[in-house]
Amino acid sequence: MSSFPVRSARLPRRGSLLAAVLCTAVLVPSLGSAGSVGSAGSGGSGGSAERTAQVIVRAEGGVAAARQAVSRAGGTVVRPLRLVGGVAATLERSQVRGLARSAGVLGVSPDARGHLSSVDPALGYDATGDFGSLYNMTRVAGAQAAWKAGYTGKGVDVALLDSGVSQLTGLTSGNVVNGPDLSFESQDPELAHRDTFGHGTHMASIIVGRDAIVNPAKYADAKRFVGVAPDARVVSIKIAAADGAVDVSQVIAGLDWVTQHAHDPGMNIRVVNLSFGTDSTQDYRLDPLAFAAEAAWHKGIVVVVAGGNDGTEHPTLSDPAMDPTVIAVGAEDPMGTVTTNDDTVPAFATRGTTTRHVDLVAPAVHVLGLRDPGSDIDLANPLGRVGTRFLRGSGTSQATAVVSGAAAILLQRYPKLTPDQVKKMLMTSATGFPGASSLYRGSGALDVGKALSAGPSTVAASQPFGTGTGSLEMARGSAHVAAGGTDLVGEQDIFGARWVGVTWAPQAWSGDAWTGGSWNGNAWTGSGWTDTSWLGTTWAGTTWLGTDWAGADWSSHSWTSHSWTSTGWTGGDWSSH
Repeated sequence: MSSFPVRSARLPRRGSLLAAVLCTAVLVPSLGSAGSVGSAGSGGSGGSAERTAQVIVRAEGGVAAARQAVSRAGGTVVRPLRLVGGVAATLERSQVRGLARSAGVLGVSPDARGHLSSVDPALGYDATGDFGSLYNMTRVAGAQAAWKAGYTGKGVDVALLDSGVSQLTGLTSGNVVNGPDLSFESQDPELAHRDTFGHGTHMASIIVGRDAIVNPAKYADAKRFVGVAPDARVVSIKIAAADGAVDVSQVIAGLDWVTQHAHDPGMNIRVVNLSFGTDSTQDYRLDPLAFAAEAAWHKGIVVVVAGGNDGTEHPTLSDPAMDPTVIAVGAEDPMGTVTTNDDTVPAFATRGTTTRHVDLVAPAVHVLGLRDPGSDIDLANPLGRVGTRFLRGSGTSQATAVVSGAAAILLQRYPKLTPDQVKKMLMTSATGFPGASSLYRGSGALDVGKALSAGPSTVAASQPFGTGTGSLEMARGSAHVAAGGTDLVGEQDIFGARWVGVTWAPQAWSGDAWTGGSWNGNAWTGSGWTDTSWLGTTWAGTTWLGTDWAGADWSSHSWTSHSWTSTGWTGGDWSSH
């Protein structure tokens, strides 16, 4: 049976910082044999004996164009496939990457023999045979070895700055609580905290998903839906609206809130997940978004950031991943095996430069996280749905969530670790692989089980690189939110309040940028943390009235149409296998 990836035909609209990277480069799925999963662990030889790959190649010009592309890549066409506008071909595995990047090539995917799969009715897919399942992703990342040793992230909170988290089975067993809603939807009681975009729910499920609390070793049962750190807890800070719309000032405000409230009563935020980035080219030493991430790091919080999905077209990491202090995460394609020696970096992942590239990579291809029914991503990508509960997503967003869960596991085992120690442990235990240079993969593929066994080492604390006194407008890059047809531009936040970096930066660094529910001179939320339960109306009750920028008044319902340009939430693609 031949299979090929289906890509959404939905094109990005113009202007918000958050959803544009959903439509990116050609996705190269795993090329291992269907259902071929190597032995647990990493660094073995399983799956590397075959040097050739049987693939399906689709091209814009149909069969003739696909045939030419295969020939140029050095492969051999086996037969034409007119139904899909492509060919079946055989070529060296080392030639696959070049073929996938060829002009006019729409997709390169495995041509595997058909087989009957054991679909688990409770999940809607075959957890062992579908390599995108979290069962297999957690094997690749070494999380199952950590669970069997008794470490699941228990007692560690991961702040998720995203589009909120919806109440779905898998995220309602005490593993998610709400922080403040700083999004444009916070003024609507029906939408506050709820994930109308679908991105945050997917990330939360990868980090802490679980249907029930069980003994740590039992989480490794393939019949269970389990995230990387199932006993950790996500603190959801909603910053994005239904179409992903968010301004960089909201992201900075969210990071400041985490830095300031990480250890409020009942809280233990040790990790921040930011599956987001802008295409800013501002020097990270001046950039306020990068500085806000550094301030959290300085306060003992591990900041995990997506490297970006711009592929070879944009070699610079996204902002704030470009800051060398934080953990910048790239994408790994496990190629259908648990071992790493056949791994590669997908074409959609931003590589970086010799000066700054990703620190390590984690599973990022066809990852099965929870589907958020009725959300923007769910409605736009019906072919990405698997069963009734799950959605298949690829990108450095998913890889970042995996690494955040791994950091939570290390911090449960070694609670006194500094962020610099966590970063060093993850990088030094990562496994390099020949399918990509260190420029593309950093230290290599995540292996949290190996990091756990190696233990901590002494490392000098990183010194602050930035000043935060640069431009807020430049931190936005090319993307802007809009209200009433007017883009938010210049040195002002979403309330039109003037941005003064030299005033804000020392407050952010000391952890007192918020005064009650006010930030940068305006009330964004309620005045205090009153409840840590899922249903608690935490940090709510403040109404935004009549604020404008450039003469364009707006209120809670004026954000019905947004625009965006190039960069934002780094979900590479949402499609079927």
